[in-house]
Amino acid sequence: MLPILTAILVLGVIGLILGIVLYVVARKFAVDTDPRVEQIIEILPGANCGGCGLPGCAAFAEACVKRDSMEGLNCPASSSEVMQQIAAITGRAVQELTPKVAVVRCNGSCENRPRVNNYDGASRCVIVAMQTGGETGCFYGCLGCGDCVTVCKFDAIHMNPETGLPEVDQEKCTACGVCVKACPRGIIELRNKNKLDRRIYVSCVNKDKGPVAKKACAVACIGCGKCVKVCSFDAITLENNLAYIDFEKCRLCRKCIDECPQNSIWAVNFPPKRVVTPAAETTLEPVKESVEQDKQDN
Repeated sequence: MLPILTAILVLGVIGLILGIVLYVVARKFAVDTDPRVEQIIEILPGANCGGCGLPGCAAFAEACVKRDSMEGLNCPASSSEVMQQIAAITGRAVQELTPKVAVVRCNGSCENRPRVNNYDGASRCVIVAMQTGGETGCFYGCLGCGDCVTVCKFDAIHMNPETGLPEVDQEKCTACGVCVKACPRGIIELRNKNKLDRRIYVSCVNKDKGPVAKKACAVACIGCGKCVKVCSFDAITLENNLAYIDFEKCRLCRKCIDECPQNSIWAVNFPPKRVVTPAAETTLEPVKESVEQDKQDN
């Protein structure tokens, strides 16, 4: 009985000594946390999406407190009101950024892009891109496995079962950019929302020459350059057989859309254009003649 009690006593003493040592070490090497970090973490969305470029909301909060300025620091998942609250907590001015939204630059639906082979493997875009290049003849467009859907933490992007393409819910999208990084084909881009959430962009990333691109997809950009010529704001460039619209220069005039023979340019959230019918033009002529007659009479 005595040996058992002795062992228990020894273990208790050792545990007490180790506890004291751990306490002293913890006190000596304790890191004081700025209370403002916790305040910022509480008002952040807590998605840890990495859209700010840092590994999580805690790292973003620490950066807001420790850095000398808020330049380059922005949480895309937070509203401007939240960023203003962070500015009030830190006492630093917050840079106002233009709201952006993710855009899928591919219109290679099942109807527009015929299937040329059958892939029967792991349903992940990154794997398909490395192994086969996809089931269609386009080696640039969407692979349709939904990697972008999987990584989105805001439920802002879903696969359309009819087209086989991802679609972005602009009301939920925070422009965190995670889907952009997840796409191995680089078809998702963050673009300015603009006034009334209107956007114009080339819905194609195919860099093949015209005949090859058109064979792979009925609505592929063929690099004809008609859109470049009609643009009055130098917003469209043509490089590697592919047109691109600079959203910083684009004035949303929509002239390029009428010129595109492939319907590769998309306009989002625009009202339909007014079409002047021949009947309407005819009814205007008597009015013009009447006005001219009145001028002569006077």
